[in-house]
Amino acid sequence: MKKMKIGRVVSDRMEKTIVVQVEERQLHKRYRKYIRRHNKFYAHDPLQIAGTGDLVKIEEARPLSRLKRWRLVEVIEKVEA
Repeated sequence: MKKMKIGRVVSDRMEKTIVVQVEERQLHKRYRKYIRRHNKFYAHDPLQIAGTGDLVKIEEARPLSRLKRWRLVEVIEKVEA
């Protein structure tokens, strides 16, 4: 089973590559408050359909380059330009 993540596109300046920021909320053990953590993932976008600010779903893939290990599955929400 491949891992799936949902996040916002932070950058689409590269050809066929997007940078997706995935934010997760994590409960602090002692203080019982939620902490927001985020990671950036490089994803392959062969049709170049995702733009900056779009909400996208990505899935794990084989290594496509030095940093790219994810593939774009779908654009969930498109941002108005």
